[in-house]
Amino acid sequence: MQKIGIMGGTFNPIHTGHLMIAESAREQFGLEKVLFVPTGHSPLRHKRHITSADRRCEMVSLAIADNPWFTLDTTEIADAGTSYTSRTLQKLKEKYPDAELSFILGADSLFDFESWYEPEKILQNCRILAAYRKKEGRDAFLRKVEELNQRHPGKFFPLDTPSLELSSQDIRDRIRSGRSVRYFLPKEVEAYIRMHHLYEEEGGALT
Repeated sequence: MQKIGIMGGTFNPIHTGHLMIAESAREQFGLEKVLFVPTGHSPLRHKRHITSADRRCEMVSLAIADNPWFTLDTTEIADAGTSYTSRTLQKLKEKYPDAELSFILGADSLFDFESWYEPEKILQNCRILAAYRKKEGRDAFLRKVEELNQRHPGKFFPLDTPSLELSSQDIRDRIRSGRSVRYFLPKEVEAYIRMHHLYEEEGGALT
């Protein structure tokens, strides 16, 4: 059975933290492929005004080009409807019917997981690999994994990842204020952002 990881996100822009989490998941759980799935039409109102799908996909492609195990997947981008993880996973399960799917998420999403749209359907199609972030506290993070596994046995697994506190919002803020983002994201992605003048205006680039 092929083992496939799924790394979803707005990727506005993709950064080093995303790549490190995906690589850690691939290595620790023997994943043969990690799909990077940029958000299409987010149900969250505050994410409506984001850089265009084409731009975000191009940045993902640049970021993962040197890793043969990483692949861009446009399942959500191609869907004209609202992007819900449960629906995306159902489509990916249909696309890879014989694969074991692992959905990779951060600790903040782990704590909110049961409030997501159709969490039971999500767990029908995948297991969850959760990356620890320092701000949640490691003990609280591990307790949450254990608590969720009590309700959904064998579905949640902690990832051992470097504690790298990066966010796309912080990167956008730094670009807008003229501060350096060197080493925050791949140099190819930074060059693309500079070339197209992304995130230079208040609220980020809406192109």
